[in-house]
Amino acid sequence: MKIFPASTLKYLDAYTIEHEPISSVDLMERAAMAVTKAVLRRYSDDSVCFAVFAGCGNNGGDAFAVARMLLKKGYAVDVWSVNPEERMSPDCYENFQRLIRMGVVVNEIRKDFVEPSFSNGTIIIDGLFGSGLNRPLAGVCSDVVRWINRSGSKVCSIDIPSGLMCEENMDNSHDNIVRADATFTLQFPKLSFLFAENEKYVGELEVLDISLSPEGIKQARTVYNTTRLEDVQAMFAPRCKFAHKGNFGRALLVAGSYGMAGASVLAAKAALRSGVGTLTVCLPRCNNVVMQCSVPEAMTLPDSCETNISAAVDTKRFSAVAIGPGLGRHSATEKALLQYIADASSPMVLDADALNILSGSTCNLDRLPEGCVITPHPAEFDRLVGHCCSSYERLQKARAFAQKYNLVVVLKGAYTAVVSPTGDCYFNTTGNPGMATAGSGDVLTGVVLALLARGTDSLNAARIAVYVHGLAGDISARKTGHTALVAGDIVEALPDAWKIIECM
Repeated sequence: MKIFPASTLKYLDAYTIEHEPISSVDLMERAAMAVTKAVLRRYSDDSVCFAVFAGCGNNGGDAFAVARMLLKKGYAVDVWSVNPEERMSPDCYENFQRLIRMGVVVNEIRKDFVEPSFSNGTIIIDGLFGSGLNRPLAGVCSDVVRWINRSGSKVCSIDIPSGLMCEENMDNSHDNIVRADATFTLQFPKLSFLFAENEKYVGELEVLDISLSPEGIKQARTVYNTTRLEDVQAMFAPRCKFAHKGNFGRALLVAGSYGMAGASVLAAKAALRSGVGTLTVCLPRCNNVVMQCSVPEAMTLPDSCETNISAAVDTKRFSAVAIGPGLGRHSATEKALLQYIADASSPMVLDADALNILSGSTCNLDRLPEGCVITPHPAEFDRLVGHCCSSYERLQKARAFAQKYNLVVVLKGAYTAVVSPTGDCYFNTTGNPGMATAGSGDVLTGVVLALLARGTDSLNAARIAVYVHGLAGDISARKTGHTALVAGDIVEALPDAWKIIECM
């Protein structure tokens, strides 16, 4: 699924109107019908009351149409028109008039806002501002929004919570954004929905299909996309009947330090559960017995140092290398990491302390091999590029970073973004809050390593790994819930996740 900026959404509406063909007001009717159905799926009690707040643009037109449809279904609906400039878009005005012709009394809010009162349990439908908003709310509109947030009522927003902008909100007035319990967005999620700081505004998100032109969607370019099951299945190559372990690569995992054996064990198990041919783990001597007992399928190369990695091994015989889980930041380990990077002749994934070491010097970043995959969480990424004031800024820096160093950035989060060397972004659609637990990232590193070793290109390896990792987390959460989920559960669920990818 593509994620479009606000300017492209306007174009897609126009393309649909021209090529379906359909009138703009009938397209609005289609959208309002989808929203009405979604509202009633959530609030189906016949006794429920609605309060609809409509702006003066097309989002307001959607809201007026929803009010009309709810009234026709027999629900009690109060309608407020918030119109300080006393003008409406043509389609908004048409739907306003349709309500008037039904004999509905529309409460008009222009310059001053008198707080309304209605019965407890009334559901507010927010249709004040849509995806075209490009500045913070002020005046009477902000008064209405702040009252909605204080009202204590459940709130459903049409397309986007009023006051929230589609992309960047760093300079927005955050008190003047509707805090919705549910957002019924039209056709596509908005980019700002995918950022952690906006969760409190969006609430539960539902994407409604309003049948915009498939041809227009196909033609429209965007750098933002999602990764879904069908995408992963198209990228993943199944095993042939006569396959042998040599077909699936030789992977080297460099991981662990004193007290951090678990990170290397989790990454190793994940790599083996993701189909790598053979796995060798380079680890400090103190962790060798732990690895041999915990993961008997893995071979080991114990370092001469007891407590940490102190020297690089020859990587020429390996088809992919992963460095970072539980690595520690000893000075000898830093030298070993830089040697691995200098000698790199195969795909590489860097995570955790490998990234923390690199963040100490920008000259180290210039040495990263082309096609490298890095998997930072937000704090690790900020150490690499400097403090980011918003998720949007961080994403843009990730795009610039990936392009500058010709690598793949896996920016971890609720909607993990995989950023390609061309700056394209692919947001993941699997995963859950239970995966915010120690070791989860080590599991992801192991999955990426296995796919790289198998010969999958860096971008596809990252996209597949992130999706499967999240899918395994979702499978685990169905058994454990979110609170009790641990990283080992994700490893144990990888077989079931891969079965779904393989359609078994």
